[in-house]
Amino acid sequence: MSFVSEFKAFAMKGNVVDLAVGVIIGAAFGKIVDSVVADLIMPIVGAIFGGLDFSQFFIVLKDIPPGVPETLADLKKAGVPVFAWGSFLTIALNFVILAFIIFIMVKQINRLKREEAAEPAAPAEPPEEVVLLRQIRDSLSK
Repeated sequence: MSFVSEFKAFAMKGNVVDLAVGVIIGAAFGKIVDSVVADLIMPIVGAIFGGLDFSQFFIVLKDIPPGVPETLADLKKAGVPVFAWGSFLTIALNFVILAFIIFIMVKQINRLKREEAAEPAAPAEPPEEVVLLRQIRDSLSK
């Protein structure tokens, strides 16, 4: 089996395709959660704490060169090492929210699977051959 055909057989297995779809949906979902945290939750948290912008909380680890504004983006661009704990706090909150949402989704999927398994399956109709054989048997026994 050639390398290309072997790779094609691997890539077309159901699990690999499902994984690819899951990664793509997960990336898009992650962007939505990033936006929810950055644009909705953190401004509310900042307003509660007096208008603070958590993404701008950092500790400068070296002297700031003259003329560099003291914002996180400008300091990083200038190569100044910073301990950006506010940014970390925002990303950690993203993770907690995303993990909670995934937990709820998995919990619901498992509940639906249990309900599906608990429902008794209707007896399957016997194949046509079996029905015909039963009719022949019944007619012969008369």
